[in-house]
Amino acid sequence: MKKTLFTLIFLISLCAATRAQSVYYFSEGLAVGPCTQYGREALYTDQLAYLLYQGKLEKPQDGNTLVKNAKGEDIKWRKVAADTSHRFRGDSFSNGYVYLTYQSSKEQTAILTLTGHDMAYVNGAPRGGDMYRYGWMHLPVKLKKGTNEIYARVARFGRFGGITASLTFPEKPVSLNTADLTVADVVPGLKNDSLWVGLTIVNAGSKTLSGLQIKSSLAGKEIITSVPTLQAMSLRKVGLVVNAADVLAPGKQDATIVLLQNGKIIDQTKVTIESVAEGKQYRRTFVSEMDGSVQYYAVSPQYGSVSKEKPALFLSVHGAEVQAINQARAYKPKDWGVVVAPTNRRPRGFNWEDWGRLDALEVLAIAKKQYQPDPSRIYLTGHSMGGHGTWFLGATYPEKWAAIAPSAGYPTLSSYGSHDGVIPDSAGSPMESVLLRASNASNVLALTSNYKSLGVYVAHGDADRTVPVTFARQMRDILGKFHRDFSYYEHIGGEHWYGDISVDWPPLFNFFSWHSIPADTAVSAIDFKTANPGISGKMRWATIHQQISGLNYSRLQLSMNKKDKSFSGAMENVALLSLDLAAFEKGTSVKISFDGSPAVTYEVKENNETIYLKKEANWQLTVAPAPTQKGIHRNGTFKDGFRHRMVFVYATGGNKDEAGWALEKAKYDAETWYYRGNGAVDIISDKDFRPENYADRSVVLYGNKYSNLAWDKLLAACPVTVENGKISIGEKQFVGDDLAAYFVWPRQDSDVASVAVISGTGKKGFLAANANQYFSGGSGFPDLMIFSLDMLKNGIKEVKMAGFFGNDWSVEKGEFVTN
Repeated sequence: MKKTLFTLIFLISLCAATRAQSVYYFSEGLAVGPCTQYGREALYTDQLAYLLYQGKLEKPQDGNTLVKNAKGEDIKWRKVAADTSHRFRGDSFSNGYVYLTYQSSKEQTAILTLTGHDMAYVNGAPRGGDMYRYGWMHLPVKLKKGTNEIYARVARFGRFGGITASLTFPEKPVSLNTADLTVADVVPGLKNDSLWVGLTIVNAGSKTLSGLQIKSSLAGKEIITSVPTLQAMSLRKVGLVVNAADVLAPGKQDATIVLLQNGKIIDQTKVTIESVAEGKQYRRTFVSEMDGSVQYYAVSPQYGSVSKEKPALFLSVHGAEVQAINQARAYKPKDWGVVVAPTNRRPRGFNWEDWGRLDALEVLAIAKKQYQPDPSRIYLTGHSMGGHGTWFLGATYPEKWAAIAPSAGYPTLSSYGSHDGVIPDSAGSPMESVLLRASNASNVLALTSNYKSLGVYVAHGDADRTVPVTFARQMRDILGKFHRDFSYYEHIGGEHWYGDISVDWPPLFNFFSWHSIPADTAVSAIDFKTANPGISGKMRWATIHQQISGLNYSRLQLSMNKKDKSFSGAMENVALLSLDLAAFEKGTSVKISFDGSPAVTYEVKENNETIYLKKEANWQLTVAPAPTQKGIHRNGTFKDGFRHRMVFVYATGGNKDEAGWALEKAKYDAETWYYRGNGAVDIISDKDFRPENYADRSVVLYGNKYSNLAWDKLLAACPVTVENGKISIGEKQFVGDDLAAYFVWPRQDSDVASVAVISGTGKKGFLAANANQYFSGGSGFPDLMIFSLDMLKNGIKEVKMAGFFGNDWSVEKGEFVTN
């Protein structure tokens, strides 16, 4: 018996060892750097990618020179070895690459898990990165027989965080992964029978899968949810629904999740759902209109029912690496309002800009519907990166808040950056100037006059070494020159986080309590500034619809006199605006005089009427801009194509390299979008794309007129044409097979959706378009940018053309710079 037991234990140990050996950890490699420069702008340089794309990258060897730097010094490959935690560290690959190889005895599938890198080339194909070292980017890869090469690009933090790399050999081609869950809590008094959950499916098979289903089971309740198409050799986060209506007692319960194909189980797992006690902080999920993915927000509910008044709403935006639920838990429940914390799509996400901004607005709209707050008592606050989010969202949408309270925040991404660096604060050439204009909406310092209508409470620890208190003092000094309603507090000895009172500070909430949003009709004067009406164009009773010069700053300094029945004031860079006449009854004769122009008289025809005025030689009445023109609904820039449930459409035409690039690039962008924004996106071929099947959805198109069959369906009226060997913009042409283009164009069959085009004139041009730093928060991309592969080596002088279309989306009325 003892011998049998020993044998059994030995066999179990052997099986465990065999399973352990199915994970291969890379232990040695070569590193080189610095040789790259990526950041929060459209420009980038990458000496290694430049050689790789031209087929001139020599096999790395220790001591060999990759390139020479600007001083003529050799940038050489150096050996690197992983430590006992399988991590490569050191200065040798800061802003550079780590080169790893794997010898495979056969062609096979593996799961590559890299951490600490921005992206990787795996046998030449770009794959998504895990720059924050979360450890759940498990990428299916096809290993060839023989040597497999990985170039992992690492930013400037290689020394501190380092990278890890491993290969796992999967037992099954399709699997569920719960390492990156998005879940809701069961909350007493709320609807719990259809809770959305987000989890990842890994398709390590060679075929694209469609028609899959997920069945959830919890407390005897089952729900089946259809799964979107899964590309071969990819991972995708999908949504499923759980019925938790019969979960009544507080605590955690496991829901069984089963993945079905034609009714057969192909994988299953469990997901923990928590039921919270009444009055406790909780998470709720929703399906985002940005991309159809499952997102969540967190809530610190109102305490009791002390008052019959509608509650106040406090929108609290979190700091870097802070989960929204932890943000909510930092607040004790209030008896006069509810705290709601959006996610910014990820703990780092987009610095509350771009899609982080949209997430905050999406959650704000959901919170208003769910909690029915007093519309005059809505407040904004946040800590650290959320302090920046408070400064930014407060300046961008001043009419939405009664007061704001940034804590330990920095105002701009031009003075304080994170992994993605900073937005450059000045331009060295006309070309760089037009590129940086696309980032103007991020410049809080240029928008500080928008705080005039808000109460502002600034809090900061005077011993903060993460975000120095000098940022708070800078804003105190700026506000002190014009603001009549702000308070400033430095916590003596306070570091970056000095306990929950860093955000849940009683004097801050007391400050909020005596501020309210006035009715628009009660506001007699506005001073409002914006760089992009498509982001923020409305302030009380005036809305900027179109600019004279796109993405330069526009300003309104207007007065409304109800006694004299008049509007007057001055404007800068405004081509078309509207006025809400709700303050005046039907039949009232209103006089309008702007910028010294002759007065326009208008008789109000109906209550709550809106009129439009345009700037010609003088201001004159006009009609609302057509949806086909630029306006608050759709104003560009290139990044505007990445919303409205966008779909990625890749080319299947062209030669093998061109078609291969289009699919690889679409998958790479989808992986990056998933990682950066907790996102999910449909990837379909041009052959399968039918515009009517994707109504009012934006399209990201990969390929050119020659290779992508959807080009003529979406871009027939576009003045930009990219063909093999040539790009035409109106009457201008650029010739060569190494040109890349990013541009945006309105979908002609939609009033809101756009087409974002990622294109090239040949293999080299397509490869030059690989970089996707447009997913960095605050990075600026104009309506159009054309550059050559040589930009990767020589920088801005290889940008051929960049700028903005006119308000009619024409080239002739636009503003472009050419080299």
